[in-house]
Amino acid sequence: MLAFSFRGWRGSRRGYTRGHDRGEGSGGHSGRGRGHGPPPGLKGREIGMWYARRGKVRKEEKELAERQFVPLDDHREQHIRRLLHDIQTSESVPPQPQRSYKDITSDCSKSYSGSFPQGTTRSSKPEVADHRSVPDSWWDDKEDMELLADSDKTQSQSSIKREDVQTAAIESQHKAETSEMKTENQEDVDMEADSEISKVYRFIKDEDFIPLNTGSEDIEMDQFTITRDPYIDQKLLKDIEESRQSSRYQRMLEFRKKLPSFSMREKILEVVCGSQVTVISGETGCGKTTQVAQFILDDFIDKGKGSACHVVCTQPRRISAVSVAERVADERAEACGNKNSVGYQIRLESKMPRAQGSILYCTTGILLKWLESDPLLLRASHIVLDEIHERDLLSDFLIIILKDILPRRSDLKLVLMSATLNAEMFSQYFGNCPMLNIPGFTYPVQELYLEDILEVTSYQPNMASQPQRRSYSRKAREMRLQEDDEKMELEDWFYSLKGNYSFSTLEALMNMDYKKIDLDLIMTLIDHICTHKGDGAILIFVPGWDEISKLNDQLSRSPKYCSDWFCIIPLHSLMPTANQRKVFDRPPQGVRKIVIATNIAETSITIDDVVYVIDCGKIKVKNFVPESNLTTLEPHWVSVANARQRRGRAGRVQPGECYHMFTRLKLSQMEEYLKPEILRTRLEEICLQIKLLKLGKIEPFISKALEPPSMEALHSALINLEELNALDHEENLLPLGYHLARMPVDPHVGKMILFGAMFCCLDPVLTVAASLGFKDAFTIPLGKEKEADRRRKELSKDSKSDHILLINAFQGWERAKSRGTDRQYCWDNFLSANTLRMLGDMKKQFMELLKDLGFVNSRSPKEETSNINSGNYGLIKAVICAGLYPNVAKISKSPNPHSKGFRPTLFCTKTDRRVTLHPKSVNANEKVFESKWFIFHQKLKTNSINLHDCSMVAPYPLLFFGGDIDIRRDREQDCVAVDDWILFRASPSIAKLVIDLRRELDRVLEEKISKPGPTTWDKKTKEGAVMRAIVDLISMEDDLYLQGGSSGGGANWR
Repeated sequence: MLAFSFRGWRGSRRGYTRGHDRGEGSGGHSGRGRGHGPPPGLKGREIGMWYARRGKVRKEEKELAERQFVPLDDHREQHIRRLLHDIQTSESVPPQPQRSYKDITSDCSKSYSGSFPQGTTRSSKPEVADHRSVPDSWWDDKEDMELLADSDKTQSQSSIKREDVQTAAIESQHKAETSEMKTENQEDVDMEADSEISKVYRFIKDEDFIPLNTGSEDIEMDQFTITRDPYIDQKLLKDIEESRQSSRYQRMLEFRKKLPSFSMREKILEVVCGSQVTVISGETGCGKTTQVAQFILDDFIDKGKGSACHVVCTQPRRISAVSVAERVADERAEACGNKNSVGYQIRLESKMPRAQGSILYCTTGILLKWLESDPLLLRASHIVLDEIHERDLLSDFLIIILKDILPRRSDLKLVLMSATLNAEMFSQYFGNCPMLNIPGFTYPVQELYLEDILEVTSYQPNMASQPQRRSYSRKAREMRLQEDDEKMELEDWFYSLKGNYSFSTLEALMNMDYKKIDLDLIMTLIDHICTHKGDGAILIFVPGWDEISKLNDQLSRSPKYCSDWFCIIPLHSLMPTANQRKVFDRPPQGVRKIVIATNIAETSITIDDVVYVIDCGKIKVKNFVPESNLTTLEPHWVSVANARQRRGRAGRVQPGECYHMFTRLKLSQMEEYLKPEILRTRLEEICLQIKLLKLGKIEPFISKALEPPSMEALHSALINLEELNALDHEENLLPLGYHLARMPVDPHVGKMILFGAMFCCLDPVLTVAASLGFKDAFTIPLGKEKEADRRRKELSKDSKSDHILLINAFQGWERAKSRGTDRQYCWDNFLSANTLRMLGDMKKQFMELLKDLGFVNSRSPKEETSNINSGNYGLIKAVICAGLYPNVAKISKSPNPHSKGFRPTLFCTKTDRRVTLHPKSVNANEKVFESKWFIFHQKLKTNSINLHDCSMVAPYPLLFFGGDIDIRRDREQDCVAVDDWILFRASPSIAKLVIDLRRELDRVLEEKISKPGPTTWDKKTKEGAVMRAIVDLISMEDDLYLQGGSSGGGANWR
């Protein structure tokens, strides 16, 4: 049987304890002074220390005065006490949590221990009382219900309405649950002799595969295993012979013959056929991506065994999988998909080829999803991993799995395709397998480096600014030593340039600030190209949105570039799709196109008319620092591989020029490649996939990677998953972990989806989950940033929530679509229609998963019984809090609401003393907040630490869905604390009541996670009574904050 760590689904292994604040007393100086100044006799530093202590005391006094109350009126308090009493008296078995709820004060409560019931272990599931056998009185007190309705009519109508819909679902659910319980009881008997790990995995059914798409094509492919069929062999041979006679095929064949890879066809086939693993390297333009898979397929068909061939070729990006598949289909003179020889499958979209004698292009994630139902990949004869030099997380993960599969699939062929430089590393990883190199085909490109650029433009930069304050921290000292070494090396290099470059160039090199991107130099280069060079588009690589925006502003302010003779196109994922498509259009004769882009233009797209490339030499790289649990996104120098890719953009269709804004010295110091993603990202998702695919212990498995991640990052992920209740201490996959592993999103977002299903506010929660898991639909049109911010603010409807903004924007689009005005709606609100459609498709996919896991009865996000509480925004924010916790921030300093000018509100987290909201947040310019607590999706460090996608939350969501609770007395205030740092004012009796109610909620949710099923809202059941009580309290509190007040003696925090 299964066992749960009874950690309340929140986040830690500690129990509920009661204790007094250990930091009581401020220790401030209290001597008599002259007026408000320090006491006499103090000098120098002593005066400063006195003011510091006084400031600390005042800050603590202000915090005490502004601390929020836990609101609870007398009627609700009495009702919840009666509810808890009825539950406790009706329990037929002792409580079974693994978490302790203790109160050391004798007048509050009895101790609630975390011991296991007799006869249970960590790997066995304790008995749970039948939640249908409960007293009728739990929600039958008419007087109480009337009083609750009088005190909060609006909430009662929103959270307990549609009772007829709830009741209608109960009978069918009761039958299903009874049948399920009988089945599980029988399974318990059958598995008594199994090992503990077998018990943990009892609920996992190997054959239970959830396809990414419900189309019949996907299902057919999922169930297919390759076998030879003589009839199909002959048909495939006949079809290809007929196709080769067509003029369209012959025309495309002439083009294919010009590719460098085509001349090596026989050599490629010889090596692939003779070795189980082959590494093929080749520069951009050699044709390896489109040709190698065709060589393999055509060879099988020509030899009369085409039915035994199914080539699966992975691509790291969706756009690549689709465009390559369509290109290859065109070369074979046929339509993509439609049971022809070439197709593609990406998330939420597919054009499937025939099952035998075919090529399928797919994203890496699709192939990993196949492994859930086909652990040996029996449906494939050849696996081709393309672009493996990019070293994305999923590709490295897949390579480990494939290396383990190959000894058990002697008939499976693996082809790794990479850029030239690191092919040897992949060959060594697979036992020195054979390598092939295909020469590239690009036009010659002249490369100029910073010293050459300064020489030809005579540009003189401003003097590099020196920091005004000198830091003496150890890190600062180490950085200064490194800078001194670099400066000495730079001076030696300058000396070697004498005689080859002018004095003005050497002076410019000495004055250059190499840490910053010189936009003025880019403008000078653009002028130089437009004045002295021939026709052709200019492609400018910059690190991110800020540089795109600033450079676009500079060009727009210039009368020269505002004319009709120039077409300026910013290219970024935040830009509207229509803007992105413009980059492929050739401008009219005499008009020069200038594209400002991030590294998206390195490999994902090809702009045919680019002749000139300006490479700023920087790229934004995301890194995860496990020691501080912080993700950073900061500009770094590009790698040699990046610089080579950027140079290649200029030579695709004609000779070109590439201007690198870094020196040859810096080029010699650059890394060959950026660090692989597995070394600089969080590992929770990979850990869950390892357990879901039953690949063994996590650390030994992940240590087999090409470059294993640090143990600190791995241990951080394991701790996070244990606190999330996804894994137990022995790395066994718990039921919640199993459900989260099936979700194609971050575990925290997956948990949010499950809670949205259990609390029946599913449709809006799925909107938030899809937006956080993919991207939100908002675009940022240059020049209209303020108007876009205003529209976002209007859509948020004063909710002080970025998540409610996403919900309102999506629901508005749905309403506009039903009226046929969706295009105008997107235009007015700066939304991407394509992204909105993608989010809608993702919501349907989530519903497929929830239906197959048993949490809902329908595959429609709009299904009525799953959305009983979808109009309750307070509950929706609470569910978001349940998923995103412990990502909590607290206001530490707010600006005066009456002050002129803008000053940002400052926040702190449990580990960071100073963070701010991202400027894109609807809360970024707010000055007044009703609560000082916020939940956020991501904490990201760029120039400063910013919080992304945040919502203001009231006390109850944190109390019910946060971490450990303890009752304490903090400087003469009775408080209830969450995880030792989130404090609210509450009497000991109210705090104890909240703890007891949360304990019952944890039990209900624990049972629902282990035995998924639609929520029972029947007020005569334990589940229905507890869930209704929670919804009632959360809704009441949210309504109070919206009205500008609070109850229970509390007041707004402003």
